[in-house]
Amino acid sequence: MRTALLQSSGRPGSTAGNLKALDEAAGRAAAAGAGLLVTSELFLTGYAIGDDMAVLAEPADGDSADAVAEIAGRHGLAVAYGYPERAGETVHNSVQLISADGTRLANYRKTHLFGCFERDHFTPGDQPVVQAELDGMTVGLMICYDVEFPENVRAHALAGTDLLLVPTAQMHPFQFVAESVVPVRAFENQMYVAYVNRVGHEGEFEFVGLSTLAAPDGTARARAGRAEELVVADVDPAFLAASREGNPYLKDRRPGLYGSLV
Repeated sequence: MRTALLQSSGRPGSTAGNLKALDEAAGRAAAAGAGLLVTSELFLTGYAIGDDMAVLAEPADGDSADAVAEIAGRHGLAVAYGYPERAGETVHNSVQLISADGTRLANYRKTHLFGCFERDHFTPGDQPVVQAELDGMTVGLMICYDVEFPENVRAHALAGTDLLLVPTAQMHPFQFVAESVVPVRAFENQMYVAYVNRVGHEGEFEFVGLSTLAAPDGTARARAGRAEELVVADVDPAFLAASREGNPYLKDRRPGLYGSLV
């Protein structure tokens, strides 16, 4: 499955502007043969928008979800996008996966909130593993800081995730996460990881880019630089199967020894 990573901060504070940018990127991704487009964390609204986060938050089945479904259907590719989700009086930092026919496949709420900014504006989710089937592959959802907890990613591995989508707002000076941690997560858990970052400055934050599609052999099959960019690479089920056959990590686990972890 050819996968496109949209490294962009879009237009912070403008949902309409970001939907327009998503539409344009979806056209380019489809032209490159991609069947899946993944955006950065909170792409739909912007990240550092303060109290506007609650104002712009929408339900998972809201108007913007309908707009993304229309974009996905018109361009013939699935879309995973980050957005602030309104659930009653609660706001979550979420990512939603919509299929190429416009069906809402899965919605995930970030379980590990990073820093005072996120804890002030969001309520953490409580479901660590959210998956959907897409083109014969099991796709999992996660957001930014979540991937830095090895237990989180291992839970996905044990649940059979083939491709883990991680919309991200990775900031300076933590670029080593994109450069080193993410490829290691892909290797130790035998899966592909699509880690898609924001770029540039927003408020007090400097986002570092470096979006990557990491493969189960620990290599980066695609890596963006520090500017806005659309990168495309293939997720190969046959390579994944062969890698899992040759790598014993999951087979050699001894869960009885790990009780102290919880």
